[in-house]
Amino acid sequence: MSKIASKPEQGFKANFSNDLLASVVVFLVALPLCMGVSIASGVSPMAGLITGIIGGLVVGFLAGSPLQVSGPAAGLTVLVWQLVQSQGLAMLGVIVLLAGIMQLVAGLLKLGQWFRAVSPAVIHGMLAGIGVLIFASQFHVMLDKKPIGDGIQNFTGIPHALMETLAAGGTSQQALYIGLFTIVVIALWTKFAPKKLKVLPAPLIGVALAVLVSAVMQLKIKYIPDLLPNPDDINNIWSVIQYPTLENLKRALEPAILMAAASVAFIASAETLLCASAVDQMHQGPRTKYDKELSAQGVGNALCGVLGVLPMTGVIVRSSANVEAGGKTRASAILHGAWLLIFATVLTFTLKYIPVAALAAVLVFTGYKLAYPKALPSLLKFGKSEVAIYFITIVTIVSTNLLEGVLLGLGLSLLKLLYAFSHLDIKWDEDIVKNRTTLHLKGAATIIGLPKLAAALEKVRPGAEAHIHFDHLDYIDHACLDLLTNWEKQHEATGGSLEIEWEDLSQKFHQRRTGARKAFAAVQ
Repeated sequence: MSKIASKPEQGFKANFSNDLLASVVVFLVALPLCMGVSIASGVSPMAGLITGIIGGLVVGFLAGSPLQVSGPAAGLTVLVWQLVQSQGLAMLGVIVLLAGIMQLVAGLLKLGQWFRAVSPAVIHGMLAGIGVLIFASQFHVMLDKKPIGDGIQNFTGIPHALMETLAAGGTSQQALYIGLFTIVVIALWTKFAPKKLKVLPAPLIGVALAVLVSAVMQLKIKYIPDLLPNPDDINNIWSVIQYPTLENLKRALEPAILMAAASVAFIASAETLLCASAVDQMHQGPRTKYDKELSAQGVGNALCGVLGVLPMTGVIVRSSANVEAGGKTRASAILHGAWLLIFATVLTFTLKYIPVAALAAVLVFTGYKLAYPKALPSLLKFGKSEVAIYFITIVTIVSTNLLEGVLLGLGLSLLKLLYAFSHLDIKWDEDIVKNRTTLHLKGAATIIGLPKLAAALEKVRPGAEAHIHFDHLDYIDHACLDLLTNWEKQHEATGGSLEIEWEDLSQKFHQRRTGARKAFAAVQ
């Protein structure tokens, strides 16, 4: 993901060979993830494939980020699962439809940049919390069992479920071994695969080998058809489509449904635009048009809602694979949707050979990667408070639900911002013998702290030599600078003097801005 792609040439024809290869790679990455995300969301695996098709053929064509690839994302699995449990599968389409309309309206109103104004601590805390929940729930699925309940129950129930499986043996133990085998293959392929074969995605290799081992050993574990109400539906992907009924549409204005739709729209938009920002750093081609991307996501999700399938976002795993495989234009994303459509139309019979444990293992590994606190070093550059917000967001998501965790994280970020722009500490040192007064400013010198600064300056004895240091000052606004300038003139009239390192102050804030930009890029 650290590669910087060369600048894309203009035109589809000039780049067709690059885009064609990249589209195949993205298709191979997307195939197991589409089905795995569906299982984790509590819906049919085919629903994820349809979402992936729409993400390629529709959103790929309309996208404001040409190299970003959209589809069902791990970041929405927890929320979708909760909505399916609380509102029912029939209402999922209505919720996704409303969320898509909200995104489309937000894009048309040019609100795309505002969705990016979310603290990195909250975003990464949200992803890590989702990772914990995915890991905990899919670990049980990897044992051919159902998740126990909420996040805490699933997580704390892992040791008991594991010991029970090992003690009882049978098909559950076989499923465990297939899942662990899949994870080991993914990890080894990721680290040790020959450079020429790296183009083949690790999850696909893991699932393919799991299919082979299961077939050779004739294991009696669960396979994808076992998740369907009617196993024969495996040959007809379109059987999962559920158009919203008039009765369900009448519930669209219920507060609970509107809140659910707003949650999907907000989280999907934040994840998409964060992903688009990261993709922009990976290539030198056209930059993302955020409002256009948000509108495209709205159209895609509205269509997914009409069909009653999973919502979508821009997905960093597929997008980074697209860039690294040499994708140059939006054709690679569009073609990946075409390959998914061909697979769903012609090759769905192969799904009957895929063990559920193998797909769950892909999600267990994905959850682990999301939960791993790799963002901590970058967040520490912004202070310990960002790390605290990060962990509080994670704990709240795991112990309550995704929406409450994100809202609490946003609330804490706003409180931190208010504190940062209102808190000013002034350390006072006075040397009467030398007739010298030194002030050390810490925090933010804004109009809110101006009365405190004015009071401190008024205590300086007339005629004294005054020094003001900004070593620990984070920000100073025009009002406080104007106060210092006027006070300096008044103080000099009494025979005193004021020393301020204006050049050091300017250099300090220039370095702080540069450092902040670099740290934010590292977080992305």
